[in-house]
Parts: sequence; structure tokens; C-alpha cells
Amino acid sequence: MPETERSAFVAIVGRPNVGKSSLLNTLLGGKLAIVSDKPQTTRKKLLGVLTNGPVQLVFLDTPGLHTPHTKLGEYMVGQVRESMNDVDVVLLVTDVRGEISRDEEVLIGQIKERGLPAALVINKIDLLEDKTALLALIAKFSAAHDFDAVFPISVKENDGVDDIVPFLEKNASDTPHFFPDDTLTDQPERLIASELLRESILHNTFEEIPHGVAVEIERFHEREDSSCLDIHATIYCEKASHKGMLIGKGGQMLKRIGTDARQSMESFFDCKVNLQCWVKVSSDWRNDERSLRKLGYSE
Repeated sequence: MPETERSAFVAIVGRPNVGKSSLLNTLLGGKLAIVSDKPQTTRKKLLGVLTNGPVQLVFLDTPGLHTPHTKLGEYMVGQVRESMNDVDVVLLVTDVRGEISRDEEVLIGQIKERGLPAALVINKIDLLEDKTALLALIAKFSAAHDFDAVFPISVKENDGVDDIVPFLEKNASDTPHFFPDDTLTDQPERLIASELLRESILHNTFEEIPHGVAVEIERFHEREDSSCLDIHATIYCEKASHKGMLIGKGGQMLKRIGTDARQSMESFFDCKVNLQCWVKVSSDWRNDERSLRKLGYSE
């Protein structure tokens, strides 16, 4: 007889820039979530699916919990809270900085309030020269909450990540799989394309520009012979000066952004991509309800 199918929904939560999206990509064994060293890279919860035989794990990668200063920030924080409402287990991801932040205290409070099984994942242990500091950090978090498991890991070196999956599988319940076994994500292709372009912007720009940029896919068309995807994208920024920096002298910056994004899209969609990009100014879009709805940052 075939084994009984089991499933678990898993929320990956934590403060910004601790490696949540990198952890998701490593657990899935491939690129799904965009990654950068900029805080607040993830803006909305992202669903990723890992099926190992009878067990299906459905991950929700969330924005980093932070104090919001814009309506976009409020939406992002809402995504974190919402992700913890209907999950079976939580991975609280932190790193080796040494102290429990106020945002992490809030997340621990939500874990306690919901009575959820939870594991503490301490990322970036490759940065520690003195491993005794790790024991001190574990003691601090253990005093704040009795975690079901603790996983010191390095996503960068793929050290310790494999130990997490058996813990999650133990928290799966006898429930039919929610997605076909070959599913990676339920995200629309347009959204994936927009995120890959935004990732290229994050990697190629500096200072305040990344936080004030959004991407809208105006056209996503597969040619009849399936040889190529035609993708037209508009990059929105908040200031005319930012538009100039995004385009660059002679259009060189926009060309570099587009080239990097196109290569990422071709890798993900496994076909040729014809990517056309335009840059427009939309003042204070992060606080404009209409703009947020248009760009998909609303419920």
C-alpha cells in the first residue's frame, strides 16, 4: 500500500536581512525567492513547495518584520502576521549578531500566542570565529521561548540546512497534498518576472533607490512556437534624479539591469526572453493606495 500523504504549512519569519529567502531557495534546491544584501528585499509572502515522497512542505517566505514608515511597510508587516495565522510550524530565522531584537520579541510573542511548534534557525555561523558565542545566543533565545529545535546553519556554505527538513516532516499531519507533487510555487509568472527584474535593480543600485523602486509587467507573451517570451516592464521610482540614475549615462545602467534580469528570467523560465524596460517617476507611490493596488501590494 502507498504511504499516507502528509502535509505541513511552514512560515519562515524573522527580521530583515537574516537570510530567510536564501534559506527557502536552499531548502527547495533551486532559485525561487529573490536575494540581495539590502534590507526588506522581500515585500510579500512567497509560497514555495517541497515534496519528498509522501510528505509535502509548503513554505511561506515572509518580509522581514520591521517598524513600518510607509503604507508599503504596513502592508509588508501585515504579510508577516497573516502568514502565521494558518500554518502548522514556524521557522524563526536569526543570525549571529548576538542580541534578540524587538522585532524578534514580537515574533516570539506571536508564536506563543498561537501555540505553534517552532524551531530557531541561527544563520551565518560561518561568520563566527568564537563558537562559544553561539552557545550564549542559543541560551538567550531559549530563555525567551522553549523552542522545539535549534538549528545553527550557514546557508552560504549549505551547512546544517538539511537537518531542518526532518524536523518539519515530523510536524506534518495526515493531509492530502495541497499541490501537485511537481509544483515549485503558485506564484504567477508575471510576478516572478517582476521580482527577478527588481532583484537586478537591487544588485546594481545603491543608497535609497532600491526602497523606492517597484516593477510592473505590462506584457508577458509567449510566442506561438514557444521559442521566446516577450516581456515589457515598467520600473517606477519616486524621484526624477532616481530615474536618471536608473537609466545611467547613455542608458548604460538600464542596459546592465535589463541584461542581468533577462539572464535570470531565461534561467528560470528555461527559454529565450526578449525583455524591454522603461523607467517612470511615480512620486511617493509607497504611500499611495491606488499605486499600491496597481502594483499588487494590497489585499
